[in-house]
Amino acid sequence: MIRPHQSSEERDPLEQPRAARSGKPRRKLRTIMILPTLFTLGNLICGFFAIVVAARVVKPDSPLVPAAQVIEFRNAANVWVLDPRDDTHNIMLSGWLIFLAMVFDALDGHVARLAKSASNFGAQLDSLCDLVTFGVAPGFLLVKMVPEFTYYYPGAIWIIAAVFPACAALRLARFNVETGTSDDDHQTFRGLPSPAAAAAIAGFAILFYTLRIEPTEWKLRSDEILQHLLPFFALIVAALMVSRIPYPHVVNRMFRGKRSFGHLVGLLFLLVGIALFRGYAVPIVSCGFVLGPPLLFLWQKARERKLTEESLF
Repeated sequence: MIRPHQSSEERDPLEQPRAARSGKPRRKLRTIMILPTLFTLGNLICGFFAIVVAARVVKPDSPLVPAAQVIEFRNAANVWVLDPRDDTHNIMLSGWLIFLAMVFDALDGHVARLAKSASNFGAQLDSLCDLVTFGVAPGFLLVKMVPEFTYYYPGAIWIIAAVFPACAALRLARFNVETGTSDDDHQTFRGLPSPAAAAAIAGFAILFYTLRIEPTEWKLRSDEILQHLLPFFALIVAALMVSRIPYPHVVNRMFRGKRSFGHLVGLLFLLVGIALFRGYAVPIVSCGFVLGPPLLFLWQKARERKLTEESLF
């Protein structure tokens, strides 16, 4: 049966476009800024390949972790040799890809401000990319990093891994609602930023490589302990993302604006120290940033409570 022609006013409201039902004109995206968008997509691509590399690690068939081979330069050319069959190499590479994505994430906003092109499109795209790179990728990497825990508790590790991106999604959605696109000079975050949360997990991928090359008794023992502690640490990190605990904006506080000469020298020595002892320094610094503000927050609350309970006379 052929229905007679109906005007837009006579049609069923459910059949009309959403923009028409809401009474708002439909907006069409006409132009976007190329350079900031490329940096944001670089973040996404690093996160995607972090998942791809971590997926090379097969399901453990025993709780034992094989020793990793040291990554060396090839004799003929100065090229790093990574063995795709070495699980620890894949885990470490996945972790470094997440850190590389953090560089793209830190730069895309600054590039957009320099180009005076901050927009709602860029903010939404940035959050979508952050969810993949700093939510899904660390959660997936977590499962592959702890073969002993995965072997004994396969269901628990996947549940914990799913909680991590879920909290990251909630944190990013809340940030988009509470923060405008022009609010780029803030000095603090409410809740742990998702890149810092991902760094806290990815840092252990670098630490596990350090522990699994030329293993000794204390390295093997430390590896075993960390494998059982890391999933519960990931739950704490996920909870901190959706908390209201204030965290400092590291980039704005350390790199933006004018600073003293001593600040520059101290920052230089800090970066050199992290580069020299990266196997241990990267996870320590990442975990210190994650756990420092909550401990300070709890100490301040306890101190305020003690002061209010003291007698005035």
